[in-house]
Amino acid sequence: MPVAMELSRIIISEINDSQVIYLKEIDGTRTFPILIGIFEATSIDRRVKHIETPRPLTHDLLVGVAEALGGEFQDVVISALKDHTYYAQLRIRQEGELVEIDARPSDAIAVAVTCEPPLPIYVAEDVLTDLANEQ
Repeated sequence: MPVAMELSRIIISEINDSQVIYLKEIDGTRTFPILIGIFEATSIDRRVKHIETPRPLTHDLLVGVAEALGGEFQDVVISALKDHTYYAQLRIRQEGELVEIDARPSDAIAVAVTCEPPLPIYVAEDVLTDLANEQ
């Protein structure tokens, strides 16, 4: 059963290649760090802080295209950890059918915070277990 998480922290560093976002378990104490790129971190940070941009960014475009084609975003699921790489699905309901789109977790989370209201974010229990075993 996937675990409901929320975005709890964004760490942006101009001197490092990787940025970090932390998800926190909604009904628990576990946290889940993800290393992401500067573009995704900045996009997520802008959305969380409600900073408007003069033109749509990539994640705005993706949300706009899906909605214009009749899709309704449902949620994000970080579903697997393979060879130190996380896998996620951006789930969209279209014409009553659930469509799962393979995505990097950072892009999926950027889309989640771009949607209004923000999408629920889930992490598979196996991923949290694998992460705990690696530490």
